[in-house]
Amino acid sequence: MTIQTVTTTPFDDQKPGTSGLRKKTRVFMGDHYLENFVQAIFDGIGGVADKTLVVGGDGRFHNDVAVQTILKMMAANGAAKAIVGQNGLLSTPAASHLIRLNKTDGGIILSASHNPGGIDEDFGIKFNAANGGPAPESLTDAIFAQTKTIDSYKILDGVTPDISTIGETTVGDMAVQIVDPVSDYADLMETLFDFPAIKALFADSFTMQFDAMCAITGPYATEILENRLGAQEGTVVHGAPLPDFGGMHPDPNPTWAHELMDVMFAEDGPDFGAASDGDGDRNMIVGHKCYVSPSDSLALIAAHAQNAPGYKNGLSGVARSMPTSAAVDRVAEAKGLACFETPTGWKFFGNLMDDGRVALCGEESFGTGSDHVREKDGLWAVLMWLNIIAATGQSVSELLKAHWETYGRNYYSRHDFEAIPTDDANVAFDGLVTKLPDLIGQSFGDLTVSAADEFSYTDPVDGSVSNHQGIRVIFGDGGRFVLRKSGTGTTGATLRLYLEALEQDPAKLNQDPQVALGGIIAAAHEIIDLKGTTGREKPDVIT
Repeated sequence: MTIQTVTTTPFDDQKPGTSGLRKKTRVFMGDHYLENFVQAIFDGIGGVADKTLVVGGDGRFHNDVAVQTILKMMAANGAAKAIVGQNGLLSTPAASHLIRLNKTDGGIILSASHNPGGIDEDFGIKFNAANGGPAPESLTDAIFAQTKTIDSYKILDGVTPDISTIGETTVGDMAVQIVDPVSDYADLMETLFDFPAIKALFADSFTMQFDAMCAITGPYATEILENRLGAQEGTVVHGAPLPDFGGMHPDPNPTWAHELMDVMFAEDGPDFGAASDGDGDRNMIVGHKCYVSPSDSLALIAAHAQNAPGYKNGLSGVARSMPTSAAVDRVAEAKGLACFETPTGWKFFGNLMDDGRVALCGEESFGTGSDHVREKDGLWAVLMWLNIIAATGQSVSELLKAHWETYGRNYYSRHDFEAIPTDDANVAFDGLVTKLPDLIGQSFGDLTVSAADEFSYTDPVDGSVSNHQGIRVIFGDGGRFVLRKSGTGTTGATLRLYLEALEQDPAKLNQDPQVALGGIIAAAHEIIDLKGTTGREKPDVIT
């Protein structure tokens, strides 16, 4: 084994997005591409000499080879130790937990989250800091700066690391600990939730289906739901992680998790349903004939969190991303909790959690979690719902009905316009920015614009400022729409249109959200001129 210093040149497309660097798999498989970015991570964080990192990913195509490459580069760069999930597998929340549990210097997570996998699909890589959370913007900027000037990288030659056997090994002079990807995470869940109560729920004929979508949460859900909680064998479907996710699009929303939706809306459907995504950080909650929006899920969890042992003393505060509905704000106000509105991206919650200001966070993009880790956590949200159902004796639909009657209903929907030519998306977005100063006071149908701006955020902990975080147009009745360009795709651009309306009339709490939001949808399309700028009238995905 020898340390090689390989001469290279920068790539001009390695700027990380909100969740690291994502490209087509074949791009990462190209000469030097992965290696350049990994070396940029090392150099951007001040080197890895004598440091310990967690390494693992969601098992998509090229995950195992990439993990082995990273280990060879860590060893060549003088790292002291790597903690690796067996076969290179780790869900994102499990990786965050291992970073925190072992007090490592951070971790490298390989995932493109909810994006499809396979040699012709998507791959991704990101660095998580020592707190277990995604790298803050300052660190991401430092890594990006390194990608633009890199001229060489170091890698160990003549070795193929064995990542298949649990136990201690070495790669060069670096210690490597191969761990069970599931056990430490499952043990953590037992400390947070009332497992005996949930187990009694399943023993009393309660039925459930969990769709792992051929992705990373299959082994986690099987161990926790079926083995530890006693759910019926077969509760977890599509439970074997596959490199191409079995051809599925591992995004837990009603469009892509349509098999689960069909089961849950059948006459003989289960009492409870859930799904998670490619790397295990997202979730979808469904009751029998009852879909739960992520924003409502966050608000209901905030209202009932004290039912779980890990949160029996209440929440220190809550936070949501700006596009997420204000439903949780209403719960926070009623309970006297601090409530923060941040840009999209879980990294913005990290400082608030580290500072003890919040214990519950959520994003409308099917992400919910707490301060037990520093990532959103799909299975955590599922277990919280099961704990609430066990504690209250209410079904999903009964819980939602009671919640809306107490706090009102924030009708909410997200419309995704995917794979738009980047230039067209920019025309639509930038055109709306130029209209903002003149919108206030204008009427569109029955709606009058009361405020319009481009959202910026000042972190209350460190004072850092994040500008250009999405456009908000707010109407006088409390309704609003938000427009953002997504940073998680790999082809063209995705425009996300978020729509919200508050309803407090008890007689109007059970409308179809698309009907309840009809006026705001029409106003948004007119104001943005979606058809004129993009040629699109209908979204590709509605959630």
